[in-house]
Amino acid sequence: MPLLEIAIEPTTLGILLFVAFLAGFIDAIAGGGGLLTLPALLTAGLPPHLVLGTNKLCATFGSATASYAFYRRRLFEPKLWRRALIGTFLGALLGAGLAHAVPADWLNQLLPLVVFGCGLYLLFSRMPSPPSGSDMALGRGRQWPQSLGLGFYDGVAGPGTGAFWTISSMLLYPLDLLKASGVARTMNFISNGTALGVFIISGHVAWVLGIGMGLALMAGAFLGARTAIKGDSRFIRPIFILVVLAMSLRLAWQHWFGMA
Repeated sequence: MPLLEIAIEPTTLGILLFVAFLAGFIDAIAGGGGLLTLPALLTAGLPPHLVLGTNKLCATFGSATASYAFYRRRLFEPKLWRRALIGTFLGALLGAGLAHAVPADWLNQLLPLVVFGCGLYLLFSRMPSPPSGSDMALGRGRQWPQSLGLGFYDGVAGPGTGAFWTISSMLLYPLDLLKASGVARTMNFISNGTALGVFIISGHVAWVLGIGMGLALMAGAFLGARTAIKGDSRFIRPIFILVVLAMSLRLAWQHWFGMA
């Protein structure tokens, strides 16, 4: 049980911390930073269940910070999203339970495919225009399938969940990009924290590594936010996603065909 320590070479540890920093930087500018940390942990050779648990610990740092910032700016109102909060919790609980039960060999072959598919989707997707209407007309019945589905996905794997939340919320409700991002960050925090609890109980969290990567991610997010405010950074998104696609292809080659 990797409660505190796992055997990682100092060079590999440094690379993972840098990747987390870069993921936080990119996430603050373009979104989707989790698409970088998951394949990086897999490439480092960690067992897949430990990868998922440690990645959830790392991601919880970033999503907690972001969701609190949106709440403080009154860009998210919990009372309007009670159904989504409950649905996200239940979905993530079921998803993390399923991920824990899936054999490691299956996860090794499945995760690169999931990351690659999400990368392709985000590369070619465009932000939709929000539907017209009042902010109060949230179509709350739609919150159940949306939250259960995305919560379940985040519990099982999770790459790209924040972007999926943002895009689907703008399609389903009269929200602009800023308010949809507030919903996305908060729900992402709920599903990350719920899944993390399941992985903690099962002993699949490398604490020192996850906390270190989480702090690096927060530092990157701080710098990324300042960079986004100062100037145009649109070029970062396609480059970042192309790197993600390349990493996932490398993992697929390794785990599907047994090639290093």
